Amino acid sequence: MITVKNPKSGFINDQNLILSTDFYQLTMGAAYYQYNLDNDIKEKDDIAVFNYFIRKYPKNRNYLIFAGLEQVIYYLQNARFSEKTIEFLRKKDVFKEIDSSFFDEYLPKFKFKLDVWAMKEGNFFFPNEPIMKIQGPMFHCQLAETYILNVINYQTIVASKASRIKNVAKQKTLLEFGTRRSHSPLAGVYAARASYVAGFNGTSNVIADIELGINSSGTMAHSFVQRFDNEMESFDVYSNIYGENSILLIDTYNTEQAAKKISKFKNSIKAVRIDSGDLVEHSKKVRKILDENGCEKVQIVASSDLNEYKIKKILESNAPIDAFGVGTELATSCDDPTIAGVYKLIEYNNKPKIKISEDKLTYPGKKQIYRIYNKQGQFIEDFLTLDSEPAPPNSEALLIPVMKKGRLITELPNLNNIQQYYNENIEKLPTKFKVLDEDYIFNVKISKKLSELTNSLTEKFT
Repeated sequence: MITVKNPKSGFINDQNLILSTDFYQLTMGAAYYQYNLDNDIKEKDDIAVFNYFIRKYPKNRNYLIFAGLEQVIYYLQNARFSEKTIEFLRKKDVFKEIDSSFFDEYLPKFKFKLDVWAMKEGNFFFPNEPIMKIQGPMFHCQLAETYILNVINYQTIVASKASRIKNVAKQKTLLEFGTRRSHSPLAGVYAARASYVAGFNGTSNVIADIELGINSSGTMAHSFVQRFDNEMESFDVYSNIYGENSILLIDTYNTEQAAKKISKFKNSIKAVRIDSGDLVEHSKKVRKILDENGCEKVQIVASSDLNEYKIKKILESNAPIDAFGVGTELATSCDDPTIAGVYKLIEYNNKPKIKISEDKLTYPGKKQIYRIYNKQGQFIEDFLTLDSEPAPPNSEALLIPVMKKGRLITELPNLNNIQQYYNENIEKLPTKFKVLDEDYIFNVKISKKLSELTNSLTEKFT
């Protein structure tokens, strides 16, 4: 049996999050159990298939980046109902008609026994494409929904934001600084991971370093400078301790005057950071001061509510900035902090299922998504088919088997390999998808058989 040997799930590895779910997953699950018990239906005859996909883009996005699979797999391998959680559920009045065997026999032995297919983390994708396919006993599939949506929705939206920033910054060093503005401590860890997947170089988050292996780094706060009687004393203290690793914050009082002061260190410090004001003008003036005073190897780091638009404008102005620290806008995906990720039933006991209410059509049946490239290796189109259909010529199947009956059957790549895959794969996405100010509408191509199945079920239920 393959296991996630080093699951790298932030600081939740040793916690049991089986009840990190919506309560209705449990009421539905208990109802499935009771119905099957009353009708002598075995769990092996109660098999569902769900797809996880995105209905529409967040604002200003022309593609999305898949992230979070590793944490989902760890959860599916390790989540259990403890005695405490079982007793908690047993006492809920809503479950008073559920047979006691549910609490005495079923839940104590529960393990997810799901088959999972998924895209590779770091892959780009589009709305209405299945990112994951989950198959197994109905209760198991249902219980997994909330955790899958929570983890992948968040990491995907942050990775997609990070990808836009990386497209603009290109080879500049990018550091994730968002922990203090993220919506929870765990979100800070996941933001660091998702941004690293999409090409960022490091993070300010220390847990992301010790747990995920993403290099953490930092400079100093304005309070460190203010702590001392004068600015130069703060620089002396810091550089005496950290030497060539010193990154000095120079905008507490007067940015250019501070740049002149630190020139005495020559090239013995690593960088200076500017965190306010006109970053273009300040960086040009500081670069000139540093170069004229024997500090030509000292780098300039910029921060201050940066996003892809601001960084693009800064670089178009030829600002001599070597690295960007991006925090609030990234960790919260500030321009659109939500993503329309959904988890829908597509088949039950080999019968395709459809959801057709208003504008929320869900393509029925087990499906595969194929990616087709031209001779130069550039993306042309994605083609959505039923599993039973042959693969199109010159295509790559994007949903690959990951788990079988709860057992990991594919070794998951480490985080560095995921980032490498992202870096190589994003080059296959044409430039028209990467623009910031225009929406390029992409519609996944649907096979004839899938279209016919969708139409027939739509007619049946309307």
